[in-house]
Amino acid sequence: MRLSFIISLLVAAASAQQQQPNPNRAISIPETGANLPTQSIGPNDLIAVSVYDAPELSRTIRVGADGFIRLPMLKQRIKADGLYPSDLETAIAEALRKEEYYVDPFVTVTIAEYHSRPISVSGAVKLPLEFQAASPTTLLEAISRAGGLNDSAGPEILVSQTQPGPDGTPISHIRHIPVRGLINDADADLNFKLTGGERILVPEAAKIYVLGNVKKPSAYKVQDGSEISIMQILALSEGLAPFAGKVAYIYRPDGAGSRIEISVPLAKIMDRKAPDVPLLANDIFYVPDNKGKRIGMSALDKIAPFGAAIGAALVYTHP
Repeated sequence: MRLSFIISLLVAAASAQQQQPNPNRAISIPETGANLPTQSIGPNDLIAVSVYDAPELSRTIRVGADGFIRLPMLKQRIKADGLYPSDLETAIAEALRKEEYYVDPFVTVTIAEYHSRPISVSGAVKLPLEFQAASPTTLLEAISRAGGLNDSAGPEILVSQTQPGPDGTPISHIRHIPVRGLINDADADLNFKLTGGERILVPEAAKIYVLGNVKKPSAYKVQDGSEISIMQILALSEGLAPFAGKVAYIYRPDGAGSRIEISVPLAKIMDRKAPDVPLLANDIFYVPDNKGKRIGMSALDKIAPFGAAIGAALVYTHP
């Protein structure tokens, strides 16, 4: 009798222990969906809602494009956009109490996937991409994800961010980040944290296009703040090709979407009988043949980005 009584007590205790609330039992969340209290919820995020002892309410839910979610049985939709998981837990519990489904519901909310925090990296990087900021990410980390800068990268990085204005209306602004300060000088203030919604653009460096009768037609990168002259660009182009003319031409943007033509006495500059001429970023420097054959400016604008490939074909082109 005594032994059977003890066994009954043990069974009752085990049964009571199994009936204790277990907030983790309702649904399982992938490891990639860790709850991140430092990140607020946004449209299109996937969240997991668990209501203890209510399997009909425990599920994953996609936040609508308008920032609201809907739970079965509840008449009202619940705004999730801008809330942290703990805040949304409170809002859901309050809705369940208000509609008299539960007296004191136990609700947990976990982020399964972020889709409202895209960060895009484009331009002069090795692997342009877009990823979700599941956790705060620094500017350097974002660029590293894109494989780093490529050889054509310019002197600055443009970061577009959207922030709420005084009246709550989103306002976009662009930050200009110098590459030298961010990478070479490791300036911590420039390596700020990204929280999602940023667009990172790495513009290509300005170039001078060299076409025509030179040995190495190409596009040559202009270093930040540096000046390059005709004699220097000819050295980079490995000198003049046979049949080069005595007069060359600079086609320079005029700021109105067109170009102006500037003739330069190339032979006199080479013989030191005329001063060297500086070239500016985005100039097209064209050396015609000794018969004076030239290309129209519209054609030059089209082939300038392909100076290394097409320009070589022009070296020995004659009438």
